[in-house]
Amino acid sequence: QVQLVESGGGLVQAGGSLRLSCAASGSILSFNAMGWYRQAPGKQRDLVASITNGGSTNYADSVKGRFTISRDNAKNTVYLQMNSLKPEDTAGYYCNANRMSWGKRYDIWGQGTQVTVSS
Repeated sequence: QVQLVESGGGLVQAGGSLRLSCAASGSILSFNAMGWYRQAPGKQRDLVASITNGGSTNYADSVKGRFTISRDNAKNTVYLQMNSLKPEDTAGYYCNANRMSWGKRYDIWGQGTQVTVSS
């Protein structure tokens, strides 16, 4: 089974930037899409951004214009460039890989990386 390992989280001041990386142990082309989700304490895990094999992207309204998702298929890595960070972006960020098979969705998750934005 492919494993996902996130890196790049940390503590940053409001207005700063971070770049998250998600390295897969196998080919990310075997999935329909890759994505980043985030979860703050006591809240549900929500989609931040996703990218399909074809390169189509989707963003949560709260991050549009500030975050950019990208992928390097040769390196089996997905990135999340986060600019103009706000305290409300503070959360655990999780990499996701998903595929559809026979009408059912299968998900793989990384262990997460913490992003803390100070005001």
